[in-house]
Amino acid sequence: MGMEAMVKRYQQRFRKVKDEMDSWALLQSRLISQFRNASSIIQRLQVLQDSKNYGRLKDVVGIEEALLAKQMESLQNIFLSMKKTMEEFHAIVLSLGKIHRDGRQMVKGGASGQLSVKQLQQRIGVKPSLADCLDGLMLLQDMHCSEYVTLWYLLKSSLVSALSELTLKPSDSDLGALQQLLVDQPNIPKEEVQFIFDIIFAEEIC
Repeated sequence: MGMEAMVKRYQQRFRKVKDEMDSWALLQSRLISQFRNASSIIQRLQVLQDSKNYGRLKDVVGIEEALLAKQMESLQNIFLSMKKTMEEFHAIVLSLGKIHRDGRQMVKGGASGQLSVKQLQQRIGVKPSLADCLDGLMLLQDMHCSEYVTLWYLLKSSLVSALSELTLKPSDSDLGALQQLLVDQPNIPKEEVQFIFDIIFAEEIC
């Protein structure tokens, strides 16, 4: 396979990476929305557990238990949705890892066998070199794997567990702190990501 053809194949992989990253951004927005919905229910539970807030409705038999049960059911459904969202984050990380491994294998399996450093750094016009492609894939994968670890262990285990605990002892300040943590993560540098894409698709920008 010629060098130009290999670069084009890498560019196809980067388009797949871009699609995965767009999905990542959508998942982050979804997770924040799910968290806010859960926080709203947790705050509502505190109100529902105080019979003084029911006014004349407290005379309705079973009203408190029914409302609390309904809110707890909704909260549990949100927790399940958050777990599914985290699994989708994981799927993206696995996909990025596969794209990167396939890219490395494509170089190793080239027509000339193991390519030299000079060949890897060779440029054809404004197209990126194979080294640019490999480095870009590795950087993008590392960014998302690092953020995935943060999301999975910190936001899934710690944050969701903390939300569960706050169901019994709600605190507006704690909920606010956890929400800010969620909004701040993942903190993937958009400028650095865009710089990588600018290099890979330089001829399309010119």
